[in-house]
Amino acid sequence: MSERLDESGIESTTVSIMRTSATVKGGRRFSFAALVVVGDRQGSIGLGHQKSTQVPQAIEKSQREAKRKLRKYPLTGSTIPHTVEGRFGACKVLLVPASPGTGVVAGAAVRAPLEMLGIRDCMTKCHGSTNTLNIVKAVFNGLEQLRSREDIEAARGRTLGHSDTEIQQKLDKPAPVATEAEADSDTDSAEASAEAPTNEATAS
Repeated sequence: MSERLDESGIESTTVSIMRTSATVKGGRRFSFAALVVVGDRQGSIGLGHQKSTQVPQAIEKSQREAKRKLRKYPLTGSTIPHTVEGRFGACKVLLVPASPGTGVVAGAAVRAPLEMLGIRDCMTKCHGSTNTLNIVKAVFNGLEQLRSREDIEAARGRTLGHSDTEIQQKLDKPAPVATEAEADSDTDSAEASAEAPTNEATAS
């Protein structure tokens, strides 16, 4: 569950809370590590991973670190520009663009950064390690490989056509959902058009 941090629109979601214990002379000493992702759902996210003796303090420290590491990533509509594979340690995460309406097909560890980034349509697949921290870092590694069409055109010095993902986003764009007021106005106009022939027949 995400929470708003400030008025700038930045939201935070806690991906995982990890507990560790150290055996000392007086017994066990517990400490907690929080893995937090913050983002504005408009192409910027950051990752924070900090420890503390209390859970709220660990979350707060992670949020501050994640806000310091906020970075912009390219998007194409509601998905990513192209397919990428992120790696970290023994974990590999494949991110594949999807057409509008598909949703984010991913587990909790992959879903959190993608949703904070503003991605609403994407298919994913994890291979190897299932460690939550490794998966999240592999997702960030994959996002760092994303390149927009403008970046590639500048690097090659030539103009490129629209990619399959861009074409798909334009063709498969879902129809806008009508509000209650618009629905009522459509109903009234339909009723008026249905009554018009009746009135003409009566007049004749």
